[in-house]
Amino acid sequence: MTNFRTFTELVLERTDARSAADAFIFLPDDARGSVPQHLAFAGLDREARRIASWLQARGAAGRQVLLLFPPGLDFVKAFTACLYAGAVAVPGPLPAEQGRHFARVSGMLRDAEACAVLTDAANAPGISAWLATEGFTDVPCLATDDPAQGDADAWYPPLLAPESPAFLQYTSGSTSDPKGVVVSHHNLLANEAAIQRSLGTDTTTVCGGWLPFYHDMGLIGHILHPLYLGVPTVLMTPFAFLKHPTRWLRMISEYGVTASGGPNFAYDLCVRRVTDEQLGTLDLSSWTTACNGAEPIRAETFRAFTERFAPAGFRPEQFFPCYGMAETTLLVSGIPRTAGPRVLDVDAAAFERGELADPREGAPTRSLVSSGIARDFDIRIVDPESKVEKPGGHIGEIWIKGDSVASGYWKRPRTNKEIFDAAICDGTGGRDGGGWLRTGDMGVLQDGQLYVTGRLKEMVILAGRNLYPQDIERAVQAEDKAFGAGAGAVFSVETDREHLVAVQEIRPGNVTGDLRALAATVQACVSKEFSVPAGNVLLVRPGTVRKTTSGKIQRTLMRKLFLEGRITALYEVLEPAVRAVIAPTAADDATGGTQPLEAVV
Repeated sequence: MTNFRTFTELVLERTDARSAADAFIFLPDDARGSVPQHLAFAGLDREARRIASWLQARGAAGRQVLLLFPPGLDFVKAFTACLYAGAVAVPGPLPAEQGRHFARVSGMLRDAEACAVLTDAANAPGISAWLATEGFTDVPCLATDDPAQGDADAWYPPLLAPESPAFLQYTSGSTSDPKGVVVSHHNLLANEAAIQRSLGTDTTTVCGGWLPFYHDMGLIGHILHPLYLGVPTVLMTPFAFLKHPTRWLRMISEYGVTASGGPNFAYDLCVRRVTDEQLGTLDLSSWTTACNGAEPIRAETFRAFTERFAPAGFRPEQFFPCYGMAETTLLVSGIPRTAGPRVLDVDAAAFERGELADPREGAPTRSLVSSGIARDFDIRIVDPESKVEKPGGHIGEIWIKGDSVASGYWKRPRTNKEIFDAAICDGTGGRDGGGWLRTGDMGVLQDGQLYVTGRLKEMVILAGRNLYPQDIERAVQAEDKAFGAGAGAVFSVETDREHLVAVQEIRPGNVTGDLRALAATVQACVSKEFSVPAGNVLLVRPGTVRKTTSGKIQRTLMRKLFLEGRITALYEVLEPAVRAVIAPTAADDATGGTQPLEAVV
């Protein structure tokens, strides 16, 4: 930890000490060749004071302010301004950017009770019109890039305490509705210190990334951690990465980035999309810490990435598998730096019973990737039903204590009592003092290493066996090139018993046979690998499987859409009992049968 009481105090010190140095470099997503945009620490400080004075004049100190920006430096200035004003920033997705209307941000605005909205001049008219339509006539909207708004010389330091909220981080909602995590200055300082210890970052670090700024990994890892260290960071847009993954690697190569990362799918995308010609232009030797988190980590991914990019200087020990969540501010655990990923192969049958055992010759196995050790947290593995702690080597729900754990969700006292103040039982009616965070994630501790096995609410239980959806999805996607990696969702539905349902996207250019044969491939794979019937298969167009902003499969949402009949399949196989529980409108519309390959496009 530092000697600073609040993150605001720390940023004020960093901007003063490093005034002339670059704080942020932003690479615009512009085919016309726009030059990189530089923001020095002194420029950040001046702009933050100006915008903060506008907020202070409107009584925003201690109140929530919604931030709706496209990727760029205006977001960084606005977030820092909220820190300077003593306001509580609420980062949100710009509606046009996420391809939907204002439904999600309307919910955030109401839930957070925001007193103002900050955006840029290009989006201010649309957001002002939305506020008027929603009846928020008393919520002003500021275009922060208007230099006439606010006066830096009128700014004054806010009165803040360590427990004052720094920002609300709305969760991605992979299994439930998004909720605002209240992150205090104390939480933020504690987690930044934990990140520094785990990653080994220092004043020589150069950060970089492409993740959305309203996502916890993008905000805390790629914006606030560099501020914490007083070092530069290079930023680019998520769209630029998704369109041309090589841009991320080129950014690392050209700017000597040492710390950068993303979800597992990002590394998969690089393996698939970076050409040999592009590979020849890269130098990834500076990249000492390649964080892999936010979704299940796949052993085959880091093996393929290491092999593919070894000619560019990438080494396996540069990978940094890690685990964290918004409720703990960000990071919980990580592999010791330079140790490289650790893979544990276990017996599949024992794994499905909830325990680890060595592989048996000729028997199916499962490969688990360690998320490392937790230096700054107390972690327990607990039975989610009995709330009794599990012994080592047994799978249960991950419970956590630590200074980085938030006080709870905004305005949700009942949920907070259940989720943030859980107590471990001793099995005889006694219980400890509570204060444990129930993560909702399943995992196991083995030799001090944390292995995350899946989400509690998404686990499929068939014939007394615990099956993890990502294991089934992974096995299916390895069967045929037509199946998109990371583009499937497996869940269960209940009639008189549990039934497995597999929804899988298919890539039009890789389909060589008919869809009936592809569905049969899915069924055969699940039956062979997991010894369970897969009577329900839906082959769907690319983009059908819903994901969070960090790339997590929203299986709970997919199950809901399936039961409501809102998934349109190119080809489907459904058991009669399952078809009967789908909403009538879906059953009426279901076409089934083999469709021509042209329909896939």
